Amino acid sequence: MNEEVQFILDSAKESMDNALKHLEKQLVNIRAGKASPAMLGSVMVNYYGSQTPLSQVSNINTPDGRTITVQPWERGMLQEIEKGIMIANLGFNPMNNGETIIINVPPLTEERRRDLAKQAKAEAEDAKIGVRSARKDANNEIKKSEDISEDLKKNAEIDIQELTDKYVRRIDEILEIKEREIMTV
Repeated sequence: MNEEVQFILDSAKESMDNALKHLEKQLVNIRAGKASPAMLGSVMVNYYGSQTPLSQVSNINTPDGRTITVQPWERGMLQEIEKGIMIANLGFNPMNNGETIIINVPPLTEERRRDLAKQAKAEAEDAKIGVRSARKDANNEIKKSEDISEDLKKNAEIDIQELTDKYVRRIDEILEIKEREIMTV
């Protein structure tokens, strides 16, 4: 295979990998009923005047499937952490017992589960758009190149399409798993 074709294929694969990684990162933020430290991943707290991720000023645990505990490294941070959780607007009601913050994760309603499933679908669709965009860019690079024979161009386009199909299938699998997770009571 021509080096230029290989380079184009590799860069398309890298772009598709990035779309997949982004999807996985976005899906972690969509909660599926069970308590998880990742649910507080977007929470920022005021730590001596600068906005700092919650995970850098406290220890976050899930003693069971319905509870998240936040143990600050400095007791004076309790109010700031509580405020940060409220500002993040995650629908949680943090309780402060003087040493730790306890968050009871409410079970999801059927309507909320459907909304979260729609949100997951939208994220998967964005990832597919990213994959298709990488395909389009790669195909344009192949067509523009004058150093590649017509036969190699055709074969490269077939390879790019196979790569695209593989990534779209993978996105669908990830989405199906996430939807099952969301809809399981």
